Amino acid sequence: MPEVLDVRCCIAGGGPAGMMLGLLLARAGVPVIVLEKHADFLRDFRGDTVHPSTLEVIHELGLLEKFLARPHDQVSELRAVVGNTEVVLASFKHLRLRCKFIAMMPQWEFLDFVRDEAVQYAGFRLIQNAEVTDVIQNEGIVTGVEVNTPEGPLRVTADLVVGADGRRSTVRRSAGLVVRDQGAPIDVLWLRLPKSPGDPSTTGGRITNGIFLAMIDRRTYWQCAYVIPKGGIEAVRAQGLQAFRDAVVKVAPLFADRIGTLASWDDIKLLSVTVDRLEQWYKPGLLCIGDAAHAMSPVGGVGINLAVQDAVATTNLLAAPLADPQIDRAALTPFLAQVQKRRLFPARITQAVQVAIQNRLLSPVLAARGQEGLAMALPWPLRLMRRWPRLQALPAYAVGVGVRPEHVHLPEHTRK
Repeated sequence: MPEVLDVRCCIAGGGPAGMMLGLLLARAGVPVIVLEKHADFLRDFRGDTVHPSTLEVIHELGLLEKFLARPHDQVSELRAVVGNTEVVLASFKHLRLRCKFIAMMPQWEFLDFVRDEAVQYAGFRLIQNAEVTDVIQNEGIVTGVEVNTPEGPLRVTADLVVGADGRRSTVRRSAGLVVRDQGAPIDVLWLRLPKSPGDPSTTGGRITNGIFLAMIDRRTYWQCAYVIPKGGIEAVRAQGLQAFRDAVVKVAPLFADRIGTLASWDDIKLLSVTVDRLEQWYKPGLLCIGDAAHAMSPVGGVGINLAVQDAVATTNLLAAPLADPQIDRAALTPFLAQVQKRRLFPARITQAVQVAIQNRLLSPVLAARGQEGLAMALPWPLRLMRRWPRLQALPAYAVGVGVRPEHVHLPEHTRK
């Protein structure tokens, strides 16, 4: 027989949505268990951008100074080289924000920080090496989850299960929630290349006809995202590794002296881009948030921040009823509906913008493959921002703050 644990709230997934929700609920006095299928948070090629909206949440928790003591870089502008022209895509310098920058912090640092704060509350428990395999249902009501661990099967019963297990969510699939694809005409190849003395220290992109490469400065190396048409990985591989190396050097000539460090296709990881959204994020006993509710494109790097905003809104709406033992699973359902109502609009608008950028910018760029020798015209929005730099604050606000930013409303419960 599996070991059985019982808790008021069980969160499946120890990513940004799940860990932040666990911290916030425990801080509000709600007993919570977070289940994370890996033994640690050390995953490469994760989103590592902590935007001003998330930094504001961390400030509201009284943790900003401690957070910024962790290893990170501060990016106040996003730049791109389009053809041979360097442009500023977004500038956070003109925004009326506490933090006028994006904190570039490896996701494992971010999650380690959240965990270290969460364990200071008696109601928080993190179980790692714990993979959720199924939800437990009784007459359409979710009552818990089945879990595999190295020590054997585990069953966690809960008044509320939160699916925060990402874009390939086991929770939403096993619960039978309906997913609608919003469209993603691109995939991304992640790779890392060494950083050399004299390299620019600019996080941004490089664009030429047929090629789009995003570059993230990691101090000792560059984390790069090479955009390809949806399902195009086999065509890329068929052309050979040297052809791929040549394409990277064509758009980013500074890599010519180190492109050989891509020794095999094992050094290049495929991210199959998905933009989708649940029709309904909840059912009695269950709520999905973050990518489990609305998978985001990597465009803008906003996925972490939407997940954190979901966690804040969920806590603001659910902490009080979860803290009340008189409110059972059925009575919690209207509060779950409120979470979707609150967060659906930001998710819908953000995905619509991402899909528009994919279709109107990235797809035409990729379709021009074979025209790399032709001069690439600067799109008119970028020409306007070059002429009137204060316009650079508009995309900065959209990326850094977004639609309907959330704020921490609840007081802190006593720590251990």
